[in-house]
Amino acid sequence: MIHDVECRDLQVNADERGHLVEVFREDWDEYDPEPAMSYYSLTYPGVVRAWHKHNRGQIDHFVCPKGRIKVGVYDDREDSPTQDELNTFVIGEHNQQVIRIPGDCWHGFKAIGDEPAILLNYPTNLYDYDDPDEERLPYDTDEIPLDWEAPVHG
Repeated sequence: MIHDVECRDLQVNADERGHLVEVFREDWDEYDPEPAMSYYSLTYPGVVRAWHKHNRGQIDHFVCPKGRIKVGVYDDREDSPTQDELNTFVIGEHNQQVIRIPGDCWHGFKAIGDEPAILLNYPTNLYDYDDPDEERLPYDTDEIPLDWEAPVHG
């Protein structure tokens, strides 16, 4: 696991009416420091939203309550004990987790399956519309060893 990346399985409380899942609690270590805001995005099947990173200390917390996503996190931090490591996670309705992502690692995701996916994020910094804290690379960059378009096999 990349240094400072954490995952927490989320408890699904299901009954005949549906289910309830807690996605944020102030007593969970993954949310330290606490989020400054939250948002959700809807992504159509097959769409890749990658790559980006933050340079002002932001930490992201990804949850996928609807659909499925493949999350990629790449560590190119020079001072990291896990420099040049890549982690991938498949989360969503079938695997309810929160992933804590150090913002200074490259990260992104792809909606997989055949339905749109909803991503909830709880970032620790407010979005600055006038001066966004985002550095970007194209999803198919050679700088990160993840091929989002690779065929599924097994």
